[in-house]
Amino acid sequence: MASIFTNHLISESSPYLLQHAHNPVQWYPWGEEALNKAKESGTPILVSIGYAACHWCHVMERESFEDEEVAAYMNEHFINIKIDREERPDLDHIYMDAVQAIAGNGGWPLNVFLTPDAKPFYGGTYFPPQKAYNRPSWKDVLMNISNAWQNRREELILQADNLVEHISSAGNLFGKNTIITEDDSLPLFNKEQCNSIAENILKAADTVYGGFGAAPKFPQTFTIKYLLAYSYFFDHEKARQHAEFSLQQMLNGGIYDHLAGGLARYSTDSQWLTPHFEKMLYDNALLVNVLADAFQITNKKIYADAINKTLDFFTREMKHSEGGFFAAMDADSEGEEGKFYVWDKKEIDHILVEDAVIYCKWFGVSDNGNWEGKNILHISKTEELFSAENNIDVEALHALISRGNEQLLIERNKRPHPMTDDKIILGWNALLVTAFCKASASLGDEKYKTEAVSLFEFIRKKFGSGGMISFHTYKNNEAKHPAFLDDYAYVIQACIHLQEITGNQEYLLEAKKLTEYLLDNFENKETGFFYFTHKDQSDIITRKVEFYDGAVPSGNSIMAENLLYLSVVFEKQEWHLKAVSLLNSILGAVIKYPTSFAVWAASVLNQALGVNEIVLTGTDIRKTRTDILREFIPNKVFQSAETGSQFPLLKNKSFTEAALIYVCRNYECFAPVINTGELKMLLKN
Repeated sequence: MASIFTNHLISESSPYLLQHAHNPVQWYPWGEEALNKAKESGTPILVSIGYAACHWCHVMERESFEDEEVAAYMNEHFINIKIDREERPDLDHIYMDAVQAIAGNGGWPLNVFLTPDAKPFYGGTYFPPQKAYNRPSWKDVLMNISNAWQNRREELILQADNLVEHISSAGNLFGKNTIITEDDSLPLFNKEQCNSIAENILKAADTVYGGFGAAPKFPQTFTIKYLLAYSYFFDHEKARQHAEFSLQQMLNGGIYDHLAGGLARYSTDSQWLTPHFEKMLYDNALLVNVLADAFQITNKKIYADAINKTLDFFTREMKHSEGGFFAAMDADSEGEEGKFYVWDKKEIDHILVEDAVIYCKWFGVSDNGNWEGKNILHISKTEELFSAENNIDVEALHALISRGNEQLLIERNKRPHPMTDDKIILGWNALLVTAFCKASASLGDEKYKTEAVSLFEFIRKKFGSGGMISFHTYKNNEAKHPAFLDDYAYVIQACIHLQEITGNQEYLLEAKKLTEYLLDNFENKETGFFYFTHKDQSDIITRKVEFYDGAVPSGNSIMAENLLYLSVVFEKQEWHLKAVSLLNSILGAVIKYPTSFAVWAASVLNQALGVNEIVLTGTDIRKTRTDILREFIPNKVFQSAETGSQFPLLKNKSFTEAALIYVCRNYECFAPVINTGELKMLLKN
C-alpha cells in the first residue's frame, strides 16, 4: 500500500534514509536546505543518526517516527534531520562525543538536539514511546526540549558552546611537544613495554568464554592480533592460548553463521551464543585478517575453513554486479530480529531425517530452544570429544555436519532475507582488499589475489575523480561525500598488501601519492596527528582527531603503520620520524589501555623487535614469493621484483634466474639466502 507521507529523504540513495522517506516526520538530509532553514527561523534542530542494519533504529521508527501525533509535534517545533552514520561518520563522531559527554553513554539510534547553528546541547540514544527502562518517553523529551528552548535559550546556547569546546579539545589529548628528531638516539620502544601491553590485555581477558570484558562482547580482533604476534615472538603460552581460545569460541558460538559463514556484529551475552544478528562488511574483513595470522602461526584447519567460508559468503551474497561489496546485512527480517537465522528442532528433524539426531546434538538444538523458544546453532565440544561420546568417527561426523549445513542453508535461503544495505563504502572495501591479500598470502590461494586486484580496480574506477580517489560512498552509479581519513588510510594499507602479493610496485606509488595528499590536507601541523576530515570541508562544527581503535582501526594508527612501512620503501626518514613521534605521543595510553589502542600496540611491538627489510629478486620467483608470504612475519617490509628498479630496496641487487632473498634489519644487511627455510633461520637468529 502506498504511503500517504513523503518527506525530503525521498531523493537520497542511502537505504537507511530511504527507510524514513515515508515517515510523517518531515525529515531532511543533512545539507544547506535544512541548516539554512534552522538559522533563518531560529528553530532548534533534531538530528537522528542510525544505520540500515540497526535493530533499535527500526524499533524507534515504528514506535515514534511513524506516529502522526508525535511527528506533528516534531514538525512544529524542530527542523528534523536524518543522518546515515555510515555515509557521514564525521558527523556521527562529533555528535556521538556530545551525547557521551551529556549522558555518559552512546549508541544508535543517536538523537541529538542542536542550536540553529548546529551546536549540540542535549541528546540520548533510544527513547521509548512511554516512560520505561529508566528512560523518559520520546514525547516528554521533545516537550521538555521545546520548553527549554523557549524559556532558557541563552543557557542552552552557552551549554552548546562549552560542549563544542570540549569536543574540539579532545583532539589535543596526545601529540604535544613530542616531535622526534634524528638526534634522538635512545630506543623509544622496548620489550618491557610489549610485556606491559600484553599483561594489561590479559587482565581484561574472559578466561571462561574467551574474548575480553563482559557482555555485550565484540570480536576485538586487533587485540587478538597483538596477543598472537606477542606470543609468537616472546614464546608466551598464556597470550597464545587466550588468543586462540577467543577465536575458537567465536567461531563455535552463535555469533558465527555456521551455515553461510560470516560473523555478526557482537554477542549480547558473554558466551558468544546470542548475536546482534546484523553482519557488517568491516567486521568480517577484520576477522579474516586475524584468522590469516592464526593460520600462519598454527596451520590449523579451523582458521582456514573460516577464512574460506566467510569470504565465500561475502563474494556470493554481498558483491555488487560491478565488483564492489555492500556495507551490511540487516539483523531483522519480517519485522523480527534474527528470524532468518534461528530454527525449530522440528524443522531440522524434517529436513535432515536420519542425520538430525547427531546434527542437533552437535549444534545444541533442543525442543525448547536456547533463545526465545528457537535455536541458535552453536558448538560446545571439540569434534574429537563429541565423536567419542557419540560413537561416531570424526571423518563421518565432519561429513554429516557438512551435509546437514548444505541442506539447511538451501532451506534457509527460501525464507525472506534480511535487507541488504547496498551502499558501497570506500574504507570498508579497502579493508576487504587487505583481507583478500592476507587470505591469499596465508593460504597460498590465487583466487583471493584475483579478488583483491579486481576490487582495487573497482575502487580506482568508481571512487576516483581527476586521477585521485576522492569519495566515501558509491551507489546507483554515483560516488558522493568526500572521503575521510579512514578511507585513505585503509586504501594506502591495501596498496601495501597488494604490492606484497603481486610484486607490482605501482601500488606503492599509489600509496605514496595518497600519503602525500593526506599530509597536505588532513594533518594537524601542531601535533602531527591527522584530522578525520579534509581541511576544506565546511559543513561541520569542528574537525576531530580520532585516536581509538574501536569497531574499526583508527585512521591515525593505520597511518602510523603506513608511514613506517613507506618510509623504508621510499627512504623517507621524515616519514619514519613522524610515525615514531605519533607512537611516542600516545605510548602511555597504549600501555595502560591496550584494548582501546591495539593497532597502535602492534606498531609498538614491531618497532621494539625491529623491522625486517626483505627483498626477493630473480626472474623465476613466484613460488618463492608464495612461500615467503605464507610465513608469519608481521614486522616486515617486503618487496619482490624480477628486474631492477629505482626503488631504494631494489637498487644494486642481483637479478638472476634463481631466486635470491635479501634481509636487512636495524641498519645491518646479511648475505642473501635462496629459500624460505634459510630465511626463517636467518630471522630466528
